[in-house]
Amino acid sequence: MTAAAGSPDSTDPRGSGGTADRFRDSVQGDGEGEAPHRAVELLGRVGLAGYGLVHLLIGVIAVQIAMRGGGQADQQGAVATLAAEPFGFVVLIVIVVGLVAFGIWQGLAAATGFRWATGWARTQRRIAAGATAVGVLFVALVGVQLLVTGSSGSSSGGSQQTTAGLLALPGGRFIVFGIALVVLVIAGATAWTGIRGSFAEDLAWSRLPSGLQQPVYWLGIAGHVLRAIAFAVMAVLFGVAAVRADPGQAGGLDAALKTLAAQPFGPWLLVLVALGFVAYGLYCGADAWARRI
Repeated sequence: MTAAAGSPDSTDPRGSGGTADRFRDSVQGDGEGEAPHRAVELLGRVGLAGYGLVHLLIGVIAVQIAMRGGGQADQQGAVATLAAEPFGFVVLIVIVVGLVAFGIWQGLAAATGFRWATGWARTQRRIAAGATAVGVLFVALVGVQLLVTGSSGSSSGGSQQTTAGLLALPGGRFIVFGIALVVLVIAGATAWTGIRGSFAEDLAWSRLPSGLQQPVYWLGIAGHVLRAIAFAVMAVLFGVAAVRADPGQAGGLDAALKTLAAQPFGPWLLVLVALGFVAYGLYCGADAWARRI
């Protein structure tokens, strides 16, 4: 069943009032038609499910780090873990193709999409779609790197190399500090998306069984909010690298999660954030099935 034009899905688990009312005011149509082609949509759904699987693996690796140490809890580590499984390379190829399709889908939506919304509501959606496109295409690039070279690298190593190059530039410390601010804004936006539950606007909730709608909604909240903690730590690491002019202080997702683990009560905090990645991975599975096309 498709939501009527000008209103959210009638089965939206947020119910009426608050965020749902703001959504109803801003949306001028049912949100269908963002995928440029049926084949792109189908492949994109596969890619989104794969994106969820990558986050599930990151969460599992992070729990292992909290309990035993070791491991690489980032996109590179998750992709390498997947490729090591039986038929892993075949699965990885399918996921990479799907991620590219989903990236194209979201990129086009960011450029010209969401005509059924107006004003700031449309601008927010286009920005979010652009950020999603960058995220999924990055994971696709990691997958391609592993398929071609046999190594997926490290988010922290790559971050430190990039930071070293930037710090060598005139005004490099300001550039790195600017990156820290951008990552911090992304963390805040991700948390706010979870707190407001605005991610729910992307799903046609009637496609999900009624018994799963509330659990999926809460998985979305937990996944967005807890992942934001890891992003905020990444921002702090880049900020410290800028202040100290030391690229060794910068780090990607793996370094951020290990920094959490090193704090007082860190293993428990890391497990909590890891569960957020697991929650987001499960949410992506539902998103792959029910995302508005």
